[in-house]
Amino acid sequence: MRRRRLGWLGGVVSGAVMLAGVAWAHITPPVVLMSDRDAIVTLLAGAQRFFVREVRLSRSEQAQIKQQTGWTPDEDFYRFYLGRDGQGRLVAGTIFVTEFTVHGPIRIAVSLGPDGKVRGAAVVELTEETYPWVKPLIDRDFARDYAGQDSRGHFHLSARLGNLEAMPQFYGQVIASLIQRAALLYDVGVLKRGDAS
Repeated sequence: MRRRRLGWLGGVVSGAVMLAGVAWAHITPPVVLMSDRDAIVTLLAGAQRFFVREVRLSRSEQAQIKQQTGWTPDEDFYRFYLGRDGQGRLVAGTIFVTEFTVHGPIRIAVSLGPDGKVRGAAVVELTEETYPWVKPLIDRDFARDYAGQDSRGHFHLSARLGNLEAMPQFYGQVIASLIQRAALLYDVGVLKRGDAS
C-alpha cells in the first residue's frame, strides 16, 4: 500500500514538473505578413518570366562569406528566384533568409538587381512576440536604408531608426544583417558564377 502511494505521488510530481517545463517554453505562433508568392511577385516587379536556381556553396565560397561578415552559411543549398524580362535579361533575384532569435525566427525576402545591389526587402514571417518590435521598422520602411548597397555596403541601423526603443533596434540590426547575408549569397552564389546572364 505504501509503495503504491509513493508510486502515485512520484507520478503526480513528474507530471507537474513536465507541465511546468511545457509552460516555461512559451512558443508563440507565427505571423505570416506576406506569402512567398506575393513576396516574389512584389520584389521581382518588372519581370515577365521566373526561374528557380538552387545553389550549393563550396567550402571556399563559405569561407569567403565568413571572412567578410563573420557569418557561416548553414544551409545545404540556397534557393534564388530569378526574374527575367521578355528578352531574357535578368531583372532581379530574390532570396529568403531566416534568423532564429531567442524570441523566435524572423524570415525576410530580399531582392537584388543584376548589379548585386539591394532593390528591396520585406519581412514575410515572424512570431506574435516579435511582431510589436518589428512593426515600427516596417512602418518606417526599413528597407529603403539599404537600397542601392551591394554585398560590400554598410548594413547597420540607420540614424533615422536610432531613436527606436531597444528591442526594435535589436531587430532592426537582425534584419540589416539578414539583408547583408542575402547580398553576399547572391554575389557569391549567382553573380560570381556567371549565373545571372
